[in-house]
Amino acid sequence: MSEPIFFMSPDAPTPVAPFSHAVEVDGWVFVTGQMPTWPGDDARPLPDGVEAQTARVMDNLIIVLRGLGLGLEHVVQARIYITRFKEDYAAMNAVYASYFPPERRPARTCIGVTGLARDALVEIDLIARRP
Repeated sequence: MSEPIFFMSPDAPTPVAPFSHAVEVDGWVFVTGQMPTWPGDDARPLPDGVEAQTARVMDNLIIVLRGLGLGLEHVVQARIYITRFKEDYAAMNAVYASYFPPERRPARTCIGVTGLARDALVEIDLIARRP
């Protein structure tokens, strides 16, 4: 096994806790859960509603992947955490699905949680594989 590479993207939002944006080992890339925070402006309020927050989270994940020379086409697994599961599941799914072609959707888990950092409605982490 090769040594892990700990990656911080200068273009991604400031982490809300002490972690790396991603860690890569042997071509496997583990992307830390991203929040719907804004790159370059950590004080800016979160977007309103689960659709806007899901889009912001996905865009933040793309920023981290891009910094590693990867894209969503390299993602093999996603985990989604939402605070209002019954109310927001369908709306979150609609936005999330728009980022992947129907024939190339990663394996996925979605978990209802009681709370997220910054009172976010959604957080998503990814596992990608370098070609």
